[in-house]
Formats: sequence, C-alpha cells, structure tokens
Amino acid sequence: MPSDQSTWLVAVPHDGDADGLHHELAAKLQSASKNAAAALAPLPVPSFKTGTLESLITLSEELPKTDAFFTATVAKTVDTLRNLLNNDPARLRLHVQVNDEPVDDYLLRDWHWNEGRYGVQRPLRDMVDVLNKEMTSIDNVMKAKLNSYNLAKGSLVQMQRKKTGNLSVRSLADVVKKEHFIGDSEYMQTVLVAVPKNLVKDWTAKYERLTSMVVPRSSTSIASDDEFSLFSVVVFRKVYEDFVHKCRENKCVVVVSSPPSPSSSPPADRDRYIVRDFVYSDEALDKQRAELEVADSTEKELWTELLQLSRTNFSEAFQLLVHIKVLRLFIESVLRYGLPASYTGFIIKPEPKATKRTLQALQAQLAYLARRAGPRSRSKNGGGGGGDAAGEFAGEYQALMEQEYFDFVLFEVPWIVL
Repeated sequence: MPSDQSTWLVAVPHDGDADGLHHELAAKLQSASKNAAAALAPLPVPSFKTGTLESLITLSEELPKTDAFFTATVAKTVDTLRNLLNNDPARLRLHVQVNDEPVDDYLLRDWHWNEGRYGVQRPLRDMVDVLNKEMTSIDNVMKAKLNSYNLAKGSLVQMQRKKTGNLSVRSLADVVKKEHFIGDSEYMQTVLVAVPKNLVKDWTAKYERLTSMVVPRSSTSIASDDEFSLFSVVVFRKVYEDFVHKCRENKCVVVVSSPPSPSSSPPADRDRYIVRDFVYSDEALDKQRAELEVADSTEKELWTELLQLSRTNFSEAFQLLVHIKVLRLFIESVLRYGLPASYTGFIIKPEPKATKRTLQALQAQLAYLARRAGPRSRSKNGGGGGGDAAGEFAGEYQALMEQEYFDFVLFEVPWIVL
C-alpha cells in the first residue's frame, strides 16, 4: 500500500476525456473521505521519445537506484537545514520551499515539465543523464560546503572549549592578569596551580615545603569555580624543575594550558594539585583573542552561506526528484500500456487518516485499466508501484512499503516532514 506520508503521482492511458476523468475521480475521492477530501491536481505527462523496448526495460531497471539517490540528496539537504535552524519547524518551513513557494503549492498548482531545461525531444537516456548530472553536482557542492562549515565550527568550538570547563583545563587567558605575575626577573618566576576545593587547606599548609626556595606566603588566590581554586606561587627559577618533580612525588599532575586531545585521559583527579604551564604574554593573549574573533566571524559567515545554499539547492533538488519520478511514470506506462505513448496524469495528496479509502476509491475508478496492462507489468509484483526503492530512502523519507500491483502506474514523492 502506498505510504500515507507521500504525494502520489498516477498515470493512465489518455482516452480523450481527461477533464471528465478528473471530475469523476474528484467525486470518488470526495465521497471516500469522511472529512477533507484528498487534494487532486492534473499532472501533464509529456510525450517523450520512447526509444526501443530494450532501452526502456534497461532504464526501468536502473532508475530505482537513481530515484533513491535523488531522494537521499533531498533528505540530506533538509537535514542540513534542520540542523542549521536548531530543529525549529517554523523557521524550517520558510526555507524548505520550491521557487519560493511551499512544496504542496509547487506540486498541486499547475505543475509542468521544465521543457526549457529538459527538452522532451531528447532521448530518455540523455534526459536521465542530465538530471543525474545536476543532482550529483548539487550533492557534491553540498558536501564540500558542509565540510567547510563543520571544520570552521569545530575550530570555533575547540577555541570556545578553552574558555569553558574548570580551572584545571580551561584557558587562563581571560582569568589571570599581568599583576598576578612578578614580571621579568632573573631569579624568580610565578607558577599557577589549580587546587581541588577539598584540598585548599592542604595546599595552604604544605606548598612552602614542597621544595626549597619557595617564596614564603607567596601563594595568592586568583579565581575559583565549583571544583577548583587557582593559586599563584613564586619560586626561584633554579628550583622550578625540582618543584615540579616534588609535585609529582606528591601525586600532582602537570598540565599544559591547551585542552587535552579527545583520546587523552581525563586531566585531573579530584585529589591532586594541578600545575598549569602558563606564561603570561600580552602579545599571546591578544593573538588568542584575535583568533577567536576570526573563528567566530568565519563560522557565522559560512553558516549564512550554507543556509542560503541549502535553501537554493533544496528547491533545485526537489524539482529534479519530481522530474525523475515523472520520467519513471512515463517509462512504466509505456511498458505497461504500450503505444501510443499518450498518458493522463494526476497528483494526489491523500489525507493521512483516509489513505486506505483513497486508494480503494482510486482502484475502483480505474479498475477498467486491468485489461489494458501488458504481460510484463502483470508479471511484476508491484511494478510501477514506487515501492522498489523505498527501502533505500533516508531519514523521514524511509518508508518500507508493501509492494503490490495496481491497475494504474503510481509513484510516490515523500513528504517533507518539518
């Protein structure tokens, strides 16, 4: 059974009274629905060049994979927009449009084949190749731009992470000030130590005795958070290495000011002091702030570019998806009903709660087509039903559909779930 989360594209042989069939079908669908009737619109199926039977069969077997690729590309573009807009349905609705109109309006309001770009006189194989080339280009461009944005965002997040976390791991650039250091001295230097909150008294009692030549009463509290307090202490340069060694003997951990790599172990046990390797430099601090500003500006700029590109490419990709569906509709109609290759099409958007009744009304109205179908279509279980590629759809497009045979040709355009 066709999905209740898709719009149906249906084709039948043209018997001369398309308007009459449209009115009869509209009445049947109206009576089948207890509430609102399924939306119904004409679908002009172009008269393409049919080519040979062998070429049609080959295309029919190849196009499900192409269809799945087109559908997946549309889905990935929607996912990109959703992530950029923080999964906000109202904002997403403004960007998931085709030619600046809602998807339903594009399909249900006078849809037509874009003959200016895809002339119907070219061979079907050429038409498929052109559509596939355009969709591949969209997919490649989206991947490249998304990769650039993710790299910029990752760089920004890494820099911002230096400003977060506790005092044992975060950057100290915006925590310490010049006055916290003794300045240029030939003999002494300032050391920064992150002390767990529960060991502050222990630090105060023992820091002077960790090694010789630690300046008495030089420990000063600089900052504090929920887990650590940051202290400065002055030692003589000649004992700095010994001071660090004594810290290690006292089970302290020496940590550089840059954040640890994802593969490294957690930087600080909660029962240890942590000596921060930090050298104050106005130039280094200015450089770090400038790099953060550049990273933030770059991320915002690429976010805007990716948003605009995704919006444009969604419009293009969705149109390509519908065009490949119509091509499949035509090819399957020729294989099922034969020549002349003249078909009447309908676009149906069923009410989700009345999908089964809508399908039953459609089958009842078009039951006369059973005698028109050729042997090939009868031998196919669900040929032209649109379910062969459904298992490959991604995200909200994934709808495993039961394959079954209909007296008419039907393909589905998955809804865009906001």
